[in-house]
Amino acid sequence: MSVRRVLRMGDPELLRVSDPVHSFDSPELRELLSDMRDTMAAHDGAGLAAPQIGVPWRVVIFGTGAPNPRYPDAEAVPETVLINPELEPIGVLREEDWEGCLSVPGLRGIVPRYGRAALPRCR
Repeated sequence: MSVRRVLRMGDPELLRVSDPVHSFDSPELRELLSDMRDTMAAHDGAGLAAPQIGVPWRVVIFGTGAPNPRYPDAEAVPETVLINPELEPIGVLREEDWEGCLSVPGLRGIVPRYGRAALPRCR
């Protein structure tokens, strides 16, 4: 188990533009995903992006299987890994819900998101 330090809001590394992943079956990517899972679980997170643990790669994981103490009323979401995602909204419908962020501990806010999106160029 390798739990990494989560960078906090204000850290300049969080402002850096992330690099695309070019090697999808590398030991480095497997280790990163394992560390991201461990870090997210250790902090009761529902999602985590690689830059939040200081890795400037376009990688994000999200999902909750069991009830999550930070989101006790949320439905279970299967673990999802996105590498180099480029989201494209479908329609104009937006939904709002409360969200938090491990890089901004103790703060929640209403966040609008598109109701549906596609991953047309996810590689």
